[in-house]
Amino acid sequence: MIEMTIDSIRMSLMNYQRVVILKEKDAERYLPIWIGPAEADSIAVKLQDVAVTRPLTHDLLRSVIGALGATVSSIIVCDLKNDTFYAKIVLTFNGEFMEIDSRPSDAIALAVRVGVPIYADESVLDKAGILLDRETGKPLPAKGEEGKLSDEELKKLAPFTDFIDTLNLDDLGKGKS
Repeated sequence: MIEMTIDSIRMSLMNYQRVVILKEKDAERYLPIWIGPAEADSIAVKLQDVAVTRPLTHDLLRSVIGALGATVSSIIVCDLKNDTFYAKIVLTFNGEFMEIDSRPSDAIALAVRVGVPIYADESVLDKAGILLDRETGKPLPAKGEEGKLSDEELKKLAPFTDFIDTLNLDDLGKGKS
């Protein structure tokens, strides 16, 4: 497991889709994950310490978990299948760990509320992690064993590359850590 931080939440100017960009805590690899507008707002509200008059869904989830006597230990972005990310919320209850299936966006929104680490499985980073060209700020595709991507790998990366190309990445890495 690789510990991640939330680098930023972005919006594509072409289709107004949101993406949360996670960054390896101790390295320069980024993990973009598409999320819905409600989840993006929920994460942003907490990161920016905006007060809300009534609890949002993820505040409610935090309260319910606490009321039941459990605590959130961490969240893990654990898999990527058919362009869909999967996550787990790791709870501690009566001294035992429990893993709850979750969308990454909901797990991240909960993690920022309870202040727990966000991890990504190495296999997820291998599939969807990106490096940025230091001169241009544009994403560089991960290289295969021989230094070149196969046609199949390029096809799998195309949706990520197309979306990332629509983002303004000039201030990437300058967000909260």
